[in-house]
Amino acid sequence: MGEPWDFEFLSRIADSCLSFLYEFVDDWLANDMRVFIFKVLLSWLIFSLIAIHFAWKVYGSTVNNMYYRQGTGQNGGTPDGSPHLGSWESNAGDNLKTHRD
Repeated sequence: MGEPWDFEFLSRIADSCLSFLYEFVDDWLANDMRVFIFKVLLSWLIFSLIAIHFAWKVYGSTVNNMYYRQGTGQNGGTPDGSPHLGSWESNAGDNLKTHRD
């Protein structure tokens, strides 16, 4: 069995996370180019997610109705069996196989 995690290991992880956070805050307050790019990309991501959300609210039912087969049958509008088979699918002399064969 493995050794239980000791307090020193957890404190090292916490210290590294805090130092990263402090460095990030210092860079954020310095307004250097990396922070500017980060802010632009984060704003673009948030704007895109909000736009997708509102577009789905407006057009979601239309898209859903386009791809949802309405009616009866195994897959909505698809009938359980094909009413006719094309000439390439079946010849008069062929025996049709079922799942039980």
